[in-house]
Amino acid sequence: MIFLGNSDRPFHYGPFPLEQQARDPRIEGVERGSPRRSRLAPLEPPDTGYARSLDKYHQIFSSFGEGQPAPARAPVPEDLERRMVDIKGAGYFLDASQLGICLLSESCWYRESTPTTHTHAVVVLVEYPRLPEPGSLAQSWLRDSRHATAELRAYEIAISLANHIRMLGFPASAHDDQGAVDPERLSVLAGLCLRQGTWVVNPWLGREYACAVVTTDYALRCDLPLAASAARARNMAWWLGQDGAVSGLERWRRSRRATHLGSYPMEQVKRVARPTTLILDDEVPRVPKRAAFFERAIHGDLDAKAQRERGRFAFKHPFAHAMVRQIRAMVPYQDGPIAASRAPECSSAEVNTRAIKTLSYALGAEITGICEIPEYAWYSHQVDGSGIRPYHRYAVVCLIDQGYETMEGASGDDFISGAQSMRAYMRGALIAGILAEHIRALGYPARSQTNADSDVLQLPLTLWAGLGEMSRIGEVVLNPFLGPRSKTVVLTTDLPLVPDKPVDFGLQYFCSHCLKCARECPCDAIPQQGKVMFNGYEIWKPDVERCTRYRLTNQRGLACGRCMKTCPLNKFINWDGSLLIRIACWLGIHAQWLKPLLVPIAVRLDDLLHYGIRNPLKKWWLDLEIIDGVCVEPPRGVNERDIDPGRRMEPEKHKVAYYHANMMPPPNASGIRIPVVRKEGLAAAALVETPEQALVRRRAGGPIPQHYIPTPPMDLSSEKRADVSAYNPYSRKA
Repeated sequence: MIFLGNSDRPFHYGPFPLEQQARDPRIEGVERGSPRRSRLAPLEPPDTGYARSLDKYHQIFSSFGEGQPAPARAPVPEDLERRMVDIKGAGYFLDASQLGICLLSESCWYRESTPTTHTHAVVVLVEYPRLPEPGSLAQSWLRDSRHATAELRAYEIAISLANHIRMLGFPASAHDDQGAVDPERLSVLAGLCLRQGTWVVNPWLGREYACAVVTTDYALRCDLPLAASAARARNMAWWLGQDGAVSGLERWRRSRRATHLGSYPMEQVKRVARPTTLILDDEVPRVPKRAAFFERAIHGDLDAKAQRERGRFAFKHPFAHAMVRQIRAMVPYQDGPIAASRAPECSSAEVNTRAIKTLSYALGAEITGICEIPEYAWYSHQVDGSGIRPYHRYAVVCLIDQGYETMEGASGDDFISGAQSMRAYMRGALIAGILAEHIRALGYPARSQTNADSDVLQLPLTLWAGLGEMSRIGEVVLNPFLGPRSKTVVLTTDLPLVPDKPVDFGLQYFCSHCLKCARECPCDAIPQQGKVMFNGYEIWKPDVERCTRYRLTNQRGLACGRCMKTCPLNKFINWDGSLLIRIACWLGIHAQWLKPLLVPIAVRLDDLLHYGIRNPLKKWWLDLEIIDGVCVEPPRGVNERDIDPGRRMEPEKHKVAYYHANMMPPPNASGIRIPVVRKEGLAAAALVETPEQALVRRRAGGPIPQHYIPTPPMDLSSEKRADVSAYNPYSRKA
């Protein structure tokens, strides 16, 4: 309900109040008794680079529509209702607009196809993206491709659901609108659409939607067809957010915003010339990919257990695993050939900027910002030791929400945590991949930089693109509307663009006076002390080794997101959210002078109101673990943490290990184990400067600290290199 939130709404109900609509079982008999239809000829796509980009990624995904189920069936519940909650929850988690389930009959298959033994259909409906304003360059790109955009999004969801069901040990196939089944008939049978004359329409969206379908023999509780009265679903109750569904008023609010602004009012946040944390640009070293701690785990730098778990730690749940192959499949297409001539309509940086942002939102980004790329934001070397020369001027940075409601149902380090990351990585790779392909078709170089393969460090770009400030969580940029629960994807390009400026919404004061994330961290990796200078950045430096080890070897869940889960700024900010939270957000952005008064109250209230505990109505997933290719009940159990307000913090005793640039492995040490020595990391704390000390040194003309200088390439020709590709989940050998 508007201004009240939806904490009492089960997640699998979805954003539309489908559960409130009357049903008519008689329609089922009519549809099943109707003759099979012929597949309609596909629409001729417009001759635009964007349309061709959509088609290319649709073809990439189509290879995952079919597949073999796991060799043994998972211990799923016999209760068909509980199975349905898992499947619908997964679909809504991937941003389906509506989902319905029905039984298959012969009439549901096209005449040109041969019915299989599948018994059930899951219908995925995704609404069209908004049409850009007249005069927008994006309108010429998107106008005739809205259906294709929504259809690709629906197909992405259907493929992930089919992969998930197959991992549970049941056959499943994903179908687009040219597949073997009739999505129009199935949308009626599954209770999503109504027949009105010769048309099939959705009660809220009319005909502005696309469908994809999963067929399976995994038995699920089915929906019934909608009654005719559902045509009046856009009533006052819907406008006010009936039973916690997304309100018509919130949808109206979004529709009144210019399409290049997105859903969140980032334009209201104060802009500044530089990030609110000190960056000594000429002291920040460029670092090799080999130095990232998850990369170090692949090469055995931590230990054998961490290396072994690196290839499965975030993917050992069937739904997290359901997205890995799609992410891997997009990597070879992150770069590509550039059109021989440049599009004349792309000469204006301002026009380009609005159009690219509009397109990113149409494809599913939450918030998009742009910056020029500082040299230190480029990695220095590839994993194989070859050098990286900066090659593009601009970065387009997109934030992808990891799912607020799902996070509300989780502990942060249980068996859905990995899927939250994979959801964002898959969606981000799709967004950046299509944008890059489209920009190259316009005659400008562009490359998507994804979690699976990036030549840039995304954290500094997120800061410079004005998407947030550095937080106590450490290497996390926190956004004023999404909090810390986002992942980023980057597109680098030379297309003329207008950079955004960094933001200041008072986060440095807030995080200086809040220790909740540090208090709730299960491995004490978040600093309890003040900020320090690390490799040229002012930062609350986390103990990255400790964090990495816990995330890799967490035996009662996947990875960890406790810091995001428990942060007081992890809230839902729109007209449907709590009025109290909306007021607090507004004051935090527009009345920073009140922070000394409000921050202590806000931090205390966050605990008193039990924010950060699990909401059982939002838990939709089944707790399962993949072991040797088969889903089983987690042998070690499941993390079921809630907050611990009484835990005593002792900052003076909290130790953090620092691994400066001079402690990184050589950039050419691929396949060679360079052990992490924790004693050395703890001892390196003595070298750390405070920001004030760094500025004093700079004013006195002091040199750059020696520990800021990265380990150089070394002669490792006599070392035996191991083939570690099996430990990299994005490798073809994994």
